[in-house]
Amino acid sequence: MKKRVGIIGSGTTGLQLAYALLEDFDVTIISHRTPEQVRSGRVMSTQVHFGPAREREKRFHMPDWKTERMIESIHITVGDQKLFAGRLERQALSVDQRLSYSTYAEDLEKKGVAFQQKKITDQEREALGEEYDLVVDCTGKNGPLFPFPIENDLTPFREPQRKCIVGYFKGVKPVTPCGVSVTVIPELGEMFEIPAETEYGPVTILFITAVPGGPLDMFKGIKSPEAFTIKMREAVEMFFPEIHSRIVDEQFALSDENSFLQVAITPEVRRPYVMQNHQLVLGCGDSVVLNDPITGQGCNLSSYCAEQLSDLLIEHKHNDRWGEELGVLYWNRIQPFVKEVTEWTNAMTQPLPGHVIQMLLSGAQDQEKADHVARWFENPSSAHQAFMAKV
Repeated sequence: MKKRVGIIGSGTTGLQLAYALLEDFDVTIISHRTPEQVRSGRVMSTQVHFGPAREREKRFHMPDWKTERMIESIHITVGDQKLFAGRLERQALSVDQRLSYSTYAEDLEKKGVAFQQKKITDQEREALGEEYDLVVDCTGKNGPLFPFPIENDLTPFREPQRKCIVGYFKGVKPVTPCGVSVTVIPELGEMFEIPAETEYGPVTILFITAVPGGPLDMFKGIKSPEAFTIKMREAVEMFFPEIHSRIVDEQFALSDENSFLQVAITPEVRRPYVMQNHQLVLGCGDSVVLNDPITGQGCNLSSYCAEQLSDLLIEHKHNDRWGEELGVLYWNRIQPFVKEVTEWTNAMTQPLPGHVIQMLLSGAQDQEKADHVARWFENPSSAHQAFMAKV
């Protein structure tokens, strides 16, 4: 008889984990929203799935996306100076999570994964251990549901380092070659311009990460799609003139009334296992490893952790019982990479070190160095090595 795995959450982590486990376990996903509610709801984030994450999706036979807007490069601008466009080693892709999550959930249900629509109350949380051999908390940035202890060494901040302002827009001419455009305004924040696919066709995500209280933090009180669009045009004109030059006035608008978001995240890393009523509970993805979105690693790190966890569970599927020692094995397996991504991401929210600025400037003169910087985003270990290098 197959072991029963209950996955709480139907985001990047929970869905990939279900795909990875469905052949070996009896898998149930518990989510408070139906696929249709996800599809018709508010955007949840930005997303760029870099090469390693896309390889995992292929490994686990997740539905593929056909698009002519594959992400091939990272464009770097500091202030008003465009430095370079570095080439990624493998093509990346951004698909609106409302579309991808709902599609994956419908596909998983066809493949035999059970779904329960409900919000978990405290009483239900206590009883989950009786229903499943293992519960995995994949509740994302709104979690966790379980008391996973904070890892203080990897949690240096007590408040958000950026305000995140996101809109999915029509009417922005893309950069060439197709890629993510990163504009850094020292001491004020950043703009990430991301080509993405949605149910409404191709869009450009304009994603401002503003230093709280600074001039870029200018969207307070904005609640309607119309007001958000007006304010975004104003912000782009004031701070990002190159992007402003590519706006087509009569076409510039949100893709739909739910395609904008404001959020502020306090980065936080937790130990991803805990014993409850003598049963092991695991955490995976943003529920236990929540980084600032500034390096675009949320869905990629979640994908990595889901793969490591699924491999571990399959390796130990014949164990009579899963106990705390399995949680220790899981944390030991993911901790080195979690540490690298977290330390790099935290460093990016602070003033850039002098030697990193020199790397960026040298990329303007040397395409090989430009490509190396661009590939930080698909290989965060190389970014960590660059940022933490002693000079």
